Amino acid sequence: MTLMKKFFGATAALALSAGAALAEPAIIFDLGGKFDKSFNEAAYNGAKRWADETGKTYREIELQSEAQREQALRRFAEAGANPVITMGFAMADPLSAVAPDYPDTKFVAIDVTWLDAPNIRQIGFAEHEGSYLVGMMAAMASESGTVGFIGGMDIPLIRHFGCGYAQGVKAVNPDATVVANMTGTTPAAWNDPVKGSELTKAQISQGADVVYAAAGGTGVGVLQTAADEGILSIGVDSNQNYLHSGKVLTSMLKRVDVAVYDALVAGTGLETGVFQMGLAEEGVGYALDEHNAPLVSDEMKAAVEGAREKIMAGEIEVAAYYTNDSCPVLDF
Repeated sequence: MTLMKKFFGATAALALSAGAALAEPAIIFDLGGKFDKSFNEAAYNGAKRWADETGKTYREIELQSEAQREQALRRFAEAGANPVITMGFAMADPLSAVAPDYPDTKFVAIDVTWLDAPNIRQIGFAEHEGSYLVGMMAAMASESGTVGFIGGMDIPLIRHFGCGYAQGVKAVNPDATVVANMTGTTPAAWNDPVKGSELTKAQISQGADVVYAAAGGTGVGVLQTAADEGILSIGVDSNQNYLHSGKVLTSMLKRVDVAVYDALVAGTGLETGVFQMGLAEEGVGYALDEHNAPLVSDEMKAAVEGAREKIMAGEIEVAAYYTNDSCPVLDF
């Protein structure tokens, strides 16, 4: 039996009959695909780990359009998939519509924490805490005193990343300049590496010599152009250091893989409710490996680890963009 079972195309992807009961969980990957080298791929890695360890299989779909969101949820639920794991904030409204109709199905919502439904496990991440740490690293590595942030779709979640990053930069160098751009205002912003490249070049022209990409597949273009132009980049969600060894300063890890793996291990017995994964829960962090070892000094590691401990102890409070829909140190 194959590791996973996949539905191809908008029609075939949803061609499940209500009677074809599945003894398997299911994953709905967001736009950009499971091999986006970032958010979706982190989920895939968690699912693959579960499948490799257990020998079990799961169903999946890689969304191609907004219209597929609710359709995929209903078809999986009707077919008996349990739990059904969803990726991204845009699944909130479809889940609100579908989950009440299938009270015996457990749903998992990654990046959604505001729904009122008893059968949904909602998981949020303290992206601002992890971003604060990589912001410190960016400021310590920068020679120009100007660093960049390139977000994907302009939504509060991505501003949350950027706000934490800017606070980390300013903690190291209060006089630093943080240049921030968003790729767009539609879901297409998650998968536009060409635009990511253009924004990177524009930030370089403004003096940025370290650029942090929180933009899904668009970030691949950011990291590529940064490497080509001789500046450092910072990856996101998955460990992206390997993409340009020696040129990616670090990656802000958002442990979506752990959230997905844990949900699959729990299966139909998983606990529902709202769960937050921050530094204390090892839900966010930064990547150190052989690919960035020459770039990260002992001084940098000591400073970042010190800040990490202080954040967990409550001695450093990283302001969340969500709190006031604003950022104390960055204008988007």
